[in-house]
Amino acid sequence: MTTMFDPIDAYCERVTAAYWAEPVNAATNLAFLLAALVMWRRTEGLPLARLLCGVLGAIGVGSYLFHTHANGVTAALDVGPILGFILIYIFAATRDFLGLRGWWPWAAVIAFLPYAALTAPVFAMALPLGSSAGYAPIPVLILGYAALLWRTAPETARGMALGAVILTVSLTFRTLDAPLCATLPFGTHFLWHILNGLMLGWMIEVYRRHMLAKGSARG
Repeated sequence: MTTMFDPIDAYCERVTAAYWAEPVNAATNLAFLLAALVMWRRTEGLPLARLLCGVLGAIGVGSYLFHTHANGVTAALDVGPILGFILIYIFAATRDFLGLRGWWPWAAVIAFLPYAALTAPVFAMALPLGSSAGYAPIPVLILGYAALLWRTAPETARGMALGAVILTVSLTFRTLDAPLCATLPFGTHFLWHILNGLMLGWMIEVYRRHMLAKGSARG
């Protein structure tokens, strides 16, 4: 009988169940922590941005735990903060980018779950994404927000579009980890960490710039 504490071998670099079986994957979680620290110092006075920074740091910690103690419990600690970041950002983008108040931001947050559940299998069937298919709906969603903002907030729209591009490249390296394992024994998953840390930090920066620009316009 399997349990949540049984070891998981999900990535090319891991060949044993030892703590340091994934040293590169484990160490590159510093990208999330560094991005969180940098953006924390840049987001004073923006509570929601500070919350995103805290969750970004939690992503780094959760991913580190998963790439050292690889089991079902740490897998949840890895994925949970990522989902949290997505939902918080959807709330922020709907309320502060699109200017929709009241129940709209909450409806957008709730709608993400069926959206992801319906579209991820489509990506899985259409493209050889493997476990990365679950993340594929996210850059599409980001581009959707960018399209909605293109006329009213073009700088924010361009920032969102750049974030979607970085995430797509990041997902490509995550997907190539297993296929390139024979060529690169340590895999390519570590590039997912580095680029994803950059991308999430950038998305917080996009929010920061939008809020500052909105404040300046009001002033």
